[in-house]
Amino acid sequence: MGEQPLRVLACGDVEGRVNALFNRVQTIQKKSGQFDLLLCVGEFFGVTPEAEAEWHQYKSGAKKAPIHTYILGAASQETVKYFPSADGCELAENITYLGRRGVFTGASGLQIAYVSGREALQEPAPAHCFTPKDLLTLVESLTNNSKFRGVDILLTSQWPRGVWQYANNPEVNTKFCGTSSVARLAEKLKPRYHFAALEGAHYERLPYRNHMVLQENAQHVSRFIALATVNNPAKKKYLYAFNIIPMKTMDPSELVKQPQDVTENPYRRSGKDEAELHKHTSGFQSAGAEEPACQFFFDLSKKQGGGGRGRKRHSEGDRHQQGQPHDGDRHHQGQPKQPRRPPQPTGPCWFCLASPQVEKHLVISIGTHCYLALAKGGLTPQHLLILPIGHYQSVVELSSDVVEEMNRYKAALRSFYKSRGQRCVLFERNYRSQHLQLQVVPVPLSHCTTEDIKEAFMVQAQEQQMELMEIPEHTDLKQIAPPGTPYFYVELDSGEKLYYRIQKHFPLQFGREVLASEAVLNIPTRADWKECKQSREEEEECSRRLRDEFQPYDFALDD
Repeated sequence: MGEQPLRVLACGDVEGRVNALFNRVQTIQKKSGQFDLLLCVGEFFGVTPEAEAEWHQYKSGAKKAPIHTYILGAASQETVKYFPSADGCELAENITYLGRRGVFTGASGLQIAYVSGREALQEPAPAHCFTPKDLLTLVESLTNNSKFRGVDILLTSQWPRGVWQYANNPEVNTKFCGTSSVARLAEKLKPRYHFAALEGAHYERLPYRNHMVLQENAQHVSRFIALATVNNPAKKKYLYAFNIIPMKTMDPSELVKQPQDVTENPYRRSGKDEAELHKHTSGFQSAGAEEPACQFFFDLSKKQGGGGRGRKRHSEGDRHQQGQPHDGDRHHQGQPKQPRRPPQPTGPCWFCLASPQVEKHLVISIGTHCYLALAKGGLTPQHLLILPIGHYQSVVELSSDVVEEMNRYKAALRSFYKSRGQRCVLFERNYRSQHLQLQVVPVPLSHCTTEDIKEAFMVQAQEQQMELMEIPEHTDLKQIAPPGTPYFYVELDSGEKLYYRIQKHFPLQFGREVLASEAVLNIPTRADWKECKQSREEEEECSRRLRDEFQPYDFALDD
């Protein structure tokens, strides 16, 4: 469409080093031409006499900012004195205070939402703080418009809590960093760029998406960038330059393009977490962001609460810590009241480690939350299963600590197989199975490439009139399949993931059939596990050998 992009600079805490900042900006502009505006987040003013003297030169007009500069309000009581009121105003030529919170729309249509200072929960708040009410007013002013898609830029001094989830880690103490209310704000406002400071760190998060893959129309991605303090001794980055075409004038198909390294949204939560986050801001939910509707598990029996109608979806924070297997109703006797537990087996379960039916001689390794077992009637002698110790039906229902350990087992098995000249294929069938079994099958590198394996799955799915979809590498299955959704899922060693939402019927041996086919392992007679049964002695011998071989990779022995 040929719009001219705006050239924007963003800066972290200035802390009174105004000359240093503007000298740097002038150097940049000499080198690469004029920028349209400079946005400063964090604490702009300093508290030393030198800082005050420096600022006086700009306030008196003796010096002039070389660029239109927009700043946020005080982030501490000591710097409140520099701001004549809570409303935005010009503080010196070319230097504008945006205000306590609001939206600034430039002549170009660029929309910038901003919130000054730090979070306070009480009203009236100190002058250097914002309250939940401030955020609610800001969100409502924007999202009441049915055409609202997001803002171009969001400026906050504080970080959004949890922004690092699903992404690269920042060099800050995440225990004490940021606030949940800013995270909620970012989730609602969907900024294309979000800048923050106050932590003295530079952190550029991988871009994240604002829609649920395969469930919602594609939306633009968001980029979070935290900036360090001007002239910091560690030379951490405090200035960030970028070009942006305002959303209003952008071609919609250009706007929603997804970069290669996009991750899922770090702020999307469910159930209890969501309630927790909304505690201080009743009504801080805009249209389209309601609590998730009740989801029902796929095969609940009458025993489980009203004939299986209305067992609510569990959130991660809602699950108990599984240091031990479930054991019927003796669960956590004599301990404080526990959150509602995961669904219990509808009958005898062959895979709950505490169950009398489990065949313990097949167990290879036991962690805190998961265990590893030899597959009964496996495709190959090293065909293994990763299983949760407690009773869960599918990967999407696991709590974060179980997922974390499952990922450790995946990584250990990849290394183990790699040392034997094999790559591994993982698959899960959440259909007519009551306990999650993650199948892990090694394929010799000499047999075929990952691309061949992927094609074998695609071709066989097509033959059965099933459409296997490829889902992005950084996408969590939870984003696509709410608990209770029957599905089939494959993970290749390249990180590629294939997914099929099971409609009505599904061939139970599909995963095995593909891997046993000529294109992959070329052992078609082993497609059905019942045809591959071994005697108990053979199974014991096979398990013993595998336990010994896997030992160097077994992190559970060290923990």
